[in-house]
Amino acid sequence: MSKRKACLDCRRIFEGESCPVCGSSAGSETFKGRVFIFNPEESEIAKNMKINHKGEFAIKTK
Repeated sequence: MSKRKACLDCRRIFEGESCPVCGSSAGSETFKGRVFIFNPEESEIAKNMKINHKGEFAIKTK
């Protein structure tokens, strides 16, 4: 079972070798907080975090 990682480029939380959103393989197992984005077009949080996709994202990565 692979551990969950947060992408260091787009902050998407994922399992596996690369981020499903941006394709980056740079991920950190150390992250703080999570936010779930359901409607990025209408979400103020998504706009502030510059997120354009639905999914689970880390608030802070290390």
